[in-house]
Amino acid sequence: MNTAPFSVSDTKPFVDLRKYDQSWFDRGRPGWFVLLWWFVQAIAFPLTPHPMNGLRCAILRLFGARIGKGVLIRPTARFTYPWKVTIGDYSWIGDDVVLYSFEAINIGNHSIVSQKSYLCTGSHDIHDPAFGLKTAGITIGDGAWIATDCFIAPGVEIGANAVIGARSSVFTKIPAGQVCWGSPCRPQYPRKNIG
Repeated sequence: MNTAPFSVSDTKPFVDLRKYDQSWFDRGRPGWFVLLWWFVQAIAFPLTPHPMNGLRCAILRLFGARIGKGVLIRPTARFTYPWKVTIGDYSWIGDDVVLYSFEAINIGNHSIVSQKSYLCTGSHDIHDPAFGLKTAGITIGDGAWIATDCFIAPGVEIGANAVIGARSSVFTKIPAGQVCWGSPCRPQYPRKNIG
């Protein structure tokens, strides 16, 4: 019987995960508070009926999020660190949206983040043998729509009234008022105001 460690090749890996260290990273709250939030989110959000947006917004505010008036947040949305999240008035956060808020996530007024989208403010340095943590905030402008199942990378700014098409991956700044899609996401044509 072979008891050698599992390996898919004989190539030495570039990364040595034994050297990984994120002790410098500031979560913004003490560990007990983070654990309390994760416990409350795991229990309170999934058990609240869809119409109880006010309760979910109140819970997020209690944990430091800045939530505007008339905001709709679905019960399966997830917030890593709500104290690093700002959501403007009348914005919507859909089912199974993840706000991976290692850094600030700022969502404007009347903006929509549709179901299963992932806003990611943390990644890793692929050139660092210790796989060092890299973080950068995300900003979504007023009136923007992030359609279903999109990935928004660290450091991305999405301009006001932009539309990000379904299943797009956004790695760079998106200009205001553009309809965009793809992986990588690119502007396709201007968004027209028919009102």
